[in-house]
Amino acid sequence: MLVPPHMIEEQSKIIYQINKYYVERVQTRMSIIDKTIREICQIVQDILREVEVQEPRFISSLSECNGRYEGIDVVSPNEFEIVLYLNQMGVFNFVDDGTLPGCAVLKLSDGRKRSMSLWVEFITASGYLSARKIRSRFQTLVAQACDKCEYRDLVKMVADTSDVKLRIRERYVVQITPAFKCSGIWPRSASHWPIMNIPWPHPNLVAEVKMEGFDLLSKESVIFQGKNANMEGDSWILSFNEAENRLLQGAYRKRCLSILKTLRDRHLDLPGNPITAYHLKTLLLYECEKHPREMEWDENCLGDRINGIFLQLISCLQCRRCPHYFLPSLDLFKGKSPTSLENASKHVWRLSREMLTSTRALEKL
Repeated sequence: MLVPPHMIEEQSKIIYQINKYYVERVQTRMSIIDKTIREICQIVQDILREVEVQEPRFISSLSECNGRYEGIDVVSPNEFEIVLYLNQMGVFNFVDDGTLPGCAVLKLSDGRKRSMSLWVEFITASGYLSARKIRSRFQTLVAQACDKCEYRDLVKMVADTSDVKLRIRERYVVQITPAFKCSGIWPRSASHWPIMNIPWPHPNLVAEVKMEGFDLLSKESVIFQGKNANMEGDSWILSFNEAENRLLQGAYRKRCLSILKTLRDRHLDLPGNPITAYHLKTLLLYECEKHPREMEWDENCLGDRINGIFLQLISCLQCRRCPHYFLPSLDLFKGKSPTSLENASKHVWRLSREMLTSTRALEKL
């Protein structure tokens, strides 16, 4: 098909602007975050070493590989989450019966004695491994380690939460979350995925993702609002972070996410935090289903994909619902105020309108 010269020229301008934005804004953001991660991981590793001395069951899984730290998730440029993988889940059955969307429990296997578990004192009378009890013990150990470590003048525990959160240099918040890695199994609540008759992702990638599995996290969540205390204490939160990252490999998908995160930090960091990087990652995965071909994620299409995701975001904000990619019954806007979502939709619309009507919009963004 012959493309008119003026359209080729217009497309070239958009590609130039996106590449310029990536170099000047996105890579700058990434290098600042990398520097921050190196700084905070040095401090956290010192604390976790002290925790391990006191309690060998809590072994740090934070590791450096080729100059990058694995096991840390960037929530925002000043907020991070480190997942601490625990050992010996084997004597428990994973129970995912849909009672609480986004959650599951670990129940002592039939015929197994409590004494066979490494986590014996955290097993409830009903035979469930309590996420809250493990977190409470870990919180106590981290608090003691903070008092002993060489960085004690730079670190404070965040109060008023059962999560293990550190405030470092009064600038950064780091949450350390105890977790179990569940490889080689796939939760029943996500069994509908992938949706039939959609060509993305390829069956080989689906097999990889399901083999990678998911994590069970011990942390507070809005999922538990209005639920009874026992249910909250025993429940572990399902996390598909690694699976999601695996799906976004290839073509310009990860670059697209980096640009979205940068735009979010610069223009959509709003009161009440209605739009997070995770919302954008989720909508990017839905966009991958809408545009399944690799050629739809090359450099020429990046502008269209970004605009498409922002239009999806406006729709979700106006409907006040953003379904989790793997667990669509779980609403990622739960706990957000209607006012903050309405306000956010106006901000996203202004940003989208600017990007749709001007090829040079990114120069000012």
